[in-house]
Amino acid sequence: MAVAICGPSFAQDVPGAVMFHIYSSHTSFPDSARRNGHLYDSVLYTTAEHYNDSTVLIIAPKNLDAKKKVDMVFWFHGWRNSVDNAAAYYELTKQFIEAKRNAVLVLAETAKNSPDSYGGKLERPGDFKALVADVMQGLRSKGLVSAGCQPGHILLGGHSGAYEVMAMIIKNGGMPIDEAMLFDSLYGKTEIFMDWIKADKNHRFIHLYTDFGYGPKEESAHMNKLLDTAHISYFMVEEKDLKPEMYEKYPLIYVHSLKQHNDIVNQDNFRLMLENTPFLKPGM
Repeated sequence: MAVAICGPSFAQDVPGAVMFHIYSSHTSFPDSARRNGHLYDSVLYTTAEHYNDSTVLIIAPKNLDAKKKVDMVFWFHGWRNSVDNAAAYYELTKQFIEAKRNAVLVLAETAKNSPDSYGGKLERPGDFKALVADVMQGLRSKGLVSAGCQPGHILLGGHSGAYEVMAMIIKNGGMPIDEAMLFDSLYGKTEIFMDWIKADKNHRFIHLYTDFGYGPKEESAHMNKLLDTAHISYFMVEEKDLKPEMYEKYPLIYVHSLKQHNDIVNQDNFRLMLENTPFLKPGM
């Protein structure tokens, strides 16, 4: 069976939110490439502990109105994290509900509490499309969408090592992706994001990045050069100078933050992006 409703949510409860888990065979893991676990920095992260969880956390506003279509935001966590911890620690549920969008937030488990960016089965052609179908089945089983409701706009968001699974979903997922929101997460796969941007002028790309370590700042500069060569305009701004309406005005935006790597998702940054995207309608 592809999807099964499971028990009460372990994520932080938020007023106004309907939260539940499903198990889907179309999440990242188990996957044959991690059947023997993953060795990183001389530490073995075993399959049983880190690559055997197919949990999907689904969060919807209690007043969701989805008869014909439902818009979805998929969030992917970074290294050494899990879907429930990410939802609570980064206040994703709180920010999503406070954004008051008529949409659903979905957190699909990837490498659980492991230092690994590999997206498992979600990197394969069509697997993300099957995951979306499982999410729709879960929503119908809870009476949150109508029987004939179909997926609407799909947005991807993620932090840190989530860049890989996001890029591979854009490339191989089998579903149109309208927007990508990266939080200090552009470590690579830049050519995939570039091809996606070139494919449709309506695609939106946001990268909020820090000076933490080596990667996102440097890769953003590299991507900017690629955009310049392709004669594609973009907007760059310091976070202290950012105004919410800039997210709405500029489809390609790079925001430089002085915050630390694990601090940029909080402070309502996720909420502001959701409130100012053209793809999500306000809720009731």
